[in-house]
Amino acid sequence: MINIDKLKFIQLDYHGLQTLVKWAEKEGWNPGPNDAEVFWVTDPEGYYGFFLEDEMIGGGSIVSYDGDFGFMGFFIMKPEYRSRGIGRELWYLRRDKLISRLKPGAPIGMDGVVDMQPFYRKGGFELAFRDERHERMGETFDIDPHVSPIVEQDFESIVLYDKQGFGYYRPQFLKPWLNMPEAKTFKYVKDNTLEGYAVMRKAGIGYKIGPLFADNAQTAEELYKACLNAFPGEKVYLDIPMKNPEAVALAKKYKTAYSFECARMYYGNPPDVELNKIFGVTTFELG
Repeated sequence: MINIDKLKFIQLDYHGLQTLVKWAEKEGWNPGPNDAEVFWVTDPEGYYGFFLEDEMIGGGSIVSYDGDFGFMGFFIMKPEYRSRGIGRELWYLRRDKLISRLKPGAPIGMDGVVDMQPFYRKGGFELAFRDERHERMGETFDIDPHVSPIVEQDFESIVLYDKQGFGYYRPQFLKPWLNMPEAKTFKYVKDNTLEGYAVMRKAGIGYKIGPLFADNAQTAEELYKACLNAFPGEKVYLDIPMKNPEAVALAKKYKTAYSFECARMYYGNPPDVELNKIFGVTTFELG
């Protein structure tokens, strides 16, 4: 039996975050090789672990977006320390620490796996919508002439557009996210107006799309085709909010395979997002 009072709740350095990413890989979460670097730049103070003497036995992210919004993710305990009440203690410490890092009344988001959702509800989080991960192989498609790569000059317009699907400005995240090695970025511009964008990044296996935000289903489909076209023969993953019927229809049309699911949950008032524009969420770890 471990005395929880002997455990230390400590802010992680970059090496500690890298350890969490390695654990996530072992859990089958399929993180990308460049995820840790982007996550760290987004909020270097947003990662905490539980330590037994000098050994980290659990941890997770508690990222703040300028104090206006928080996001909890990467909640992992080493297998041998599970089912002892230690994870529960760690989770509440993380939640309360994040609350202290945010402005009064700022909401917190998370993506919770099915088995843990009742626990998260007890901790004050309410379900907003289910996310399902869908996959298919990349394939060659003709690309709509309105679709082109995102360039540096697009950054301000991307930040503004992104807020519609995320709820808050997050330039500190988007800058490195759009410039990851082995990533592809696409925008849809019609009549000099940005109507959607998508990012796909290298994962441990295949590639993940996130976000895929678009004004309508047709624009989302053209961006999705561009992503599939970028890596023919590779697995391509898309995390779909099931509350958007047009996103569900897109997955069905392209005969994707269901992989697993979780749910977007919020502590406090949910962000004001245009759910009909979310065809693929950005990431389960940072929102």
